[in-house]
Amino acid sequence: MLDDGRESARAGSADDQPRWSVNAQTGVLTDVLLGKPDHFEWTKLNAISDVAQENQEHMGYRFDKQLAMRQHREMVDIYEANGVRCHFVEADEGLKASVFTRDSSFMTPWGAVVASIQTPPRRRDYAVASQFYRDAGIPIWKWVTAGHFEGGDFVILKPGVALLGYSGTRSTREGAEQVADWVREKSWEVFVVPIPHQFVHMDAAVVMLEKGLALICEDALPPYALDVIKVKHGIRSINVPYADCVRLGGNVVSLGRKRVLSMSHNRNINARLEEEGFEVFAVDYDMFALGGGGVHCSCHELRRLPE
Repeated sequence: MLDDGRESARAGSADDQPRWSVNAQTGVLTDVLLGKPDHFEWTKLNAISDVAQENQEHMGYRFDKQLAMRQHREMVDIYEANGVRCHFVEADEGLKASVFTRDSSFMTPWGAVVASIQTPPRRRDYAVASQFYRDAGIPIWKWVTAGHFEGGDFVILKPGVALLGYSGTRSTREGAEQVADWVREKSWEVFVVPIPHQFVHMDAAVVMLEKGLALICEDALPPYALDVIKVKHGIRSINVPYADCVRLGGNVVSLGRKRVLSMSHNRNINARLEEEGFEVFAVDYDMFALGGGGVHCSCHELRRLPE
């Protein structure tokens, strides 16, 4: 059932976790925030979309609005078939890429944070994101006000440990440090790491799959960051090769209980996940991937059960 958030925001919880909270990105996903693709179209958003669009003539890429609508609907169907409640920010004719809800806000253990997006076509995405929280009755914990910081650069490695990224062209160091300070005040360990701009966000380079296991594009991270993840915190990695990473190969969503939402063109990564015992739900999503965002970019968790 599609849900704008109003009814389920009032519902109680059977466990001790606050109703709207994420303290790990690997537990069973119960509620997700998506965008409505009504006004989606290709525009210059990041290095990934720029390369795809500059190569349209040679590669035969063509935007098909009806196909995009069907692909998004199929993604929603996969969420619902796996018991995930889907909530939506409203479509707005002036916001062509608000469907990529990972960036405009993100959920923490202490509540939602409304982000500050640097890219001109997306700078006002905060309007539909904050309206969703108001309408749903979900408290906003913080607003990013220093520089820029986007939700795709906020990764929870495990409860009590967060990894924040910035490329400068999207999130900035100033914004990342502001968010890091808030999280450190809650006695969490936080690592802030710069990434090359072609990877756009940290969630293109590091995505948690289950407790202690992540997809990692090792080419995107400096050695000290890999040491923090793999050595200090004992997180095992499945490496995403550079060529797959810049096609959003690691941009998958853990649904919990060894289930993963991925994209059909991620053949190498999907095969590797299946070898690891994951059930992979792959959706055709090229209309969005060529537009600069994968399935992980197109959502953020409103609530997960503790693992």
